Amino acid sequence: MRDILLIALCAFLGAATAGVLGACVLLLIRRRSLTAHLAVVVGVAVAAMLGGTLVVAREMFLSAHDLTVVTTVVAMAAVVSMVTALLLGRWVVARSRDLALAARSFGDGGDFAAPDGPSTAELAALSRELEATSARLAESRNRERALEASRRELVAWISHDLRTPLAGLRAMAEALEDGVAADPDRYLKQIRTEVEHLNDMVGDLFELSRIHAGALTLSLSRISLYDLVGDALAGADPLAREHGVRLVGARVEPVPVEVDGREMSRVLGNLLVNAIRRTPADGTVAVAVERAADGVVLSVTDGCGGIPEEDLPRVFDTGWRGTHARTPPAGAGLGLAIVRGIVEAHHGSAAVRNVTGGCRFEVRLPTAPG
Repeated sequence: MRDILLIALCAFLGAATAGVLGACVLLLIRRRSLTAHLAVVVGVAVAAMLGGTLVVAREMFLSAHDLTVVTTVVAMAAVVSMVTALLLGRWVVARSRDLALAARSFGDGGDFAAPDGPSTAELAALSRELEATSARLAESRNRERALEASRRELVAWISHDLRTPLAGLRAMAEALEDGVAADPDRYLKQIRTEVEHLNDMVGDLFELSRIHAGALTLSLSRISLYDLVGDALAGADPLAREHGVRLVGARVEPVPVEVDGREMSRVLGNLLVNAIRRTPADGTVAVAVERAADGVVLSVTDGCGGIPEEDLPRVFDTGWRGTHARTPPAGAGLGLAIVRGIVEAHHGSAAVRNVTGGCRFEVRLPTAPG
């Protein structure tokens, strides 16, 4: 038993010496190729076996013949192991190089395509992560392009909308200055109307910029949607009468919510104004509040005739005004974008879908706790 323990101790010392030397070599070549690392690991394994054998032989536990036999076996194993390690290292390095080239392609603006052929589990997992990252980058690029296109359209539309009232204001001001205005009071009233229109447009732009910048500060309070809808209907009634549109709020449940009353009033006001302007005379705009499994649904249904299916995903985009055939342009196209921004700031969602004779805008909000 003592001989076995002594042999084990001698073998351990020889193997440990080879292991320490191998660790030092790996530290020195830590920036080199994986092939070199595998060759060193195989060399350490062989050297550890050979070192232990030599130490044991030195202590005369092996005969000269046995030592020759063991050394020959270890040498053959070392050759086979080294060749295997080199082949494996070259294969892994080649797969890594292919993966790096594929990753470089989607980094330059393309899509990532995993290299063909088998690979190790780690490289396969890395390929899947790169594919997921590529998909997210593609979505981000698409959103960025859509946002940039929306911004360009918005600038063009705002420039057009500003040019028209400013030209009218300039003409009316010159007429008043030259004393050629037949009815100065009517001119002054029209100037005030145009100024209010410009002020509303600037207010919408400021509100939208706060939403996009994440600077929209909410002052939450517990209110009933019944009261919120009642105030909004009263505020929109003059515009509805002017357009000959009936306002209906028959299905409104008194559901409590925690919202910013001022901002949510703006949401409902924008939806009502949008619905009234796009509903023909003698049409109906209906407001409803209903409980849902995930909160409460506030809906505004108009009689615009519907929105083309291809335009539905863009309804809440900044600057979108719809097609001229179904939904003629009105305003700067900021109202619905503001609606979505305010609702999402309340951890809700805004959606639209076509119904018989028109479309239905839905705002989902969480109910107040308790």
